[in-house]
Amino acid sequence: MTTESTLAATARRMVAPGKGIFAADVPLKGLVRGWWGESAHARTEEDAADFQEMICRTPGLGEHLSSIIVFPDVLDRRAGDGTPLVDLVLERGVLLGITPTTGWQLLGGSEHEYVPRGLDGRRERGVAFVKWRVAARVRPGLPTERALVSNARSVAECAALAHQFDLVPIVEPEVEMKGEHTIERQFEVTERFLHRTFEALYEHGVLPEEIVLKTNMVVSGSDCPEQAGVDTVARETLSCLRRVVPPALPGIGFLSTAHLDAMNRLAPQPWALSFSFGRAIGRAPVEAWDGKTHESSGQAALRHRARMNGLATLGEWSAEQENGNDD
Repeated sequence: MTTESTLAATARRMVAPGKGIFAADVPLKGLVRGWWGESAHARTEEDAADFQEMICRTPGLGEHLSSIIVFPDVLDRRAGDGTPLVDLVLERGVLLGITPTTGWQLLGGSEHEYVPRGLDGRRERGVAFVKWRVAARVRPGLPTERALVSNARSVAECAALAHQFDLVPIVEPEVEMKGEHTIERQFEVTERFLHRTFEALYEHGVLPEEIVLKTNMVVSGSDCPEQAGVDTVARETLSCLRRVVPPALPGIGFLSTAHLDAMNRLAPQPWALSFSFGRAIGRAPVEAWDGKTHESSGQAALRHRARMNGLATLGEWSAEQENGNDD
């Protein structure tokens, strides 16, 4: 009998039923600039640091959130009373991850396609996983095969390096939805990109049971005149994934509560279908925040958003529940 590795157990925990991932990897200046929405209180980076402390102090944070992703600078920061933010997160039973990317650069020989650069391979106390995102643009003649292969190798190299440091990699090959392309074209590119990604992971010796996948849903391009409905997106996404994604993979994180719920209402899949949201979770606490780090209205808003998305992982979400409040 094969014993499950620690990495595989961590990956399964990240996509546990009823839970998902909060992608809170937004810099302080991004919060001040309103990346998650406007706040009456987050006017300076010091305010934004208080907001992050409020998030980390949220009671019941781990009830519907398995994990939280932060920028590496959060690992060195402390709350107002001197407690490390890392400790606040871990005390609430939430796994901590970082985004090690430091920017983007043009793919050699191309004017429109990019590959990520920079990887922080340090093993930090309390960190359980890392996220590495690569993207493909859909345009006439794009993406090129070279761009797909280059980005797939990049994400595979990051995953292999993460395993060397006993970290679970979130592998994120994303086909961007911006464009006039049809859902059929999105399906084609998504299938090809995922094929290249899993080929590269195999070549790098990365086991599928020791990673979490984050990827796009198969949707119509944002500027396509004919937009596919929720049920169509759910069916096409699952059809595409079942062609490519190994059954050994623990789970997949998505955006969109409604689409995630629709997929989870269909037949059981080989992998857990979970969420990995940033703005879709962060906007509510930002807009509700009262400037407090303890017993804050922002914490109530965060718990509600997390619960709604947790229900979607079970196929139990409804639009009517969105108007409720857990507190």
